[in-house]
Amino acid sequence: MNGLSKESVTFLEIDESGEAQRIDNFLFRHLKGVPKSHVYCILRGGEVRVNKKRVKQTYRLQLGDQLRIPPIRVAEQPEQAHIPAAEFPVLYEDDAILAIDKPSGVAVHGGSGVSFGVIEQLRRARPQAKFLELVHRLDRETSGVLLLAKKRSALTAMHEIMREGNSDKRYFALVLGQWKNARQHVKLPLHKFDTPQGEKRVMVREDGQASHTIFTLQKSWPESCLPAFSLLEAQLKTGRTHQIRVHLSHLGFPIAGDDKYGDFARNKLLMKQGLKRMFLHAHSIAFAHPLTGAAMHLIAPLPKELQGFVDRLDGN
Repeated sequence: MNGLSKESVTFLEIDESGEAQRIDNFLFRHLKGVPKSHVYCILRGGEVRVNKKRVKQTYRLQLGDQLRIPPIRVAEQPEQAHIPAAEFPVLYEDDAILAIDKPSGVAVHGGSGVSFGVIEQLRRARPQAKFLELVHRLDRETSGVLLLAKKRSALTAMHEIMREGNSDKRYFALVLGQWKNARQHVKLPLHKFDTPQGEKRVMVREDGQASHTIFTLQKSWPESCLPAFSLLEAQLKTGRTHQIRVHLSHLGFPIAGDDKYGDFARNKLLMKQGLKRMFLHAHSIAFAHPLTGAAMHLIAPLPKELQGFVDRLDGN
């Protein structure tokens, strides 16, 4: 077969990076370029062995398992774009989790026209790391606390913590307009769709996914300041795509600098006034440590460019 290279029998010992993974999912990642149908074929045919025994596709790998992978023709991968190694400001790190302060303008992972992101750059910077995965995501334009797992057990536990609503994620957002309520619950269902240009978008729609954000007013600058601004803390009770941005835009309080759901004419004026990015920052997350149970509260201060804009509103 043209463009294919022949592999020999491969023997692997499963370490923490593969522990507790279903064997089919492990093989999908390990055998990039091989069709899923062929992976299932070699599993059903008993050509893949774990500890010299046949296993089903649902088998979960254990630490120390000896895995035999038969000779397989693997499609040669196109030359990938160079991924520069990069570290990011560390807010917390131990042997299970890593929390960084992600800058605005950096994607968390490659895809959708982006060659690489935080996770690929960190893996390149830490070649000795056996396991490194994103616990959650942030929009490319959003800065702030980003969690990664350094063990599969930590990743699984963190996903359960978030799924059960046992984490507390909070953001700062500067919005256009005079916010009225000191504290406001917003429960508006969100629907994802593709634009004619193929971009992902979200809108409020009755048949969308249930979504809940709690907004707390931090400070406001009234119309006398021309124009009015309000600084809000947004607490996520659900974690839908673009949730904060769409909730605020739908209510008539778009986030300053938001290039998808914002006031585009005002954004141009804001750029001239020094705000060259969206004012949305993941400033804190609280949860019980996935392995020790210790109470964790991680905080990322406002970046200089956002704090500087607030200072200018204050007249400082």
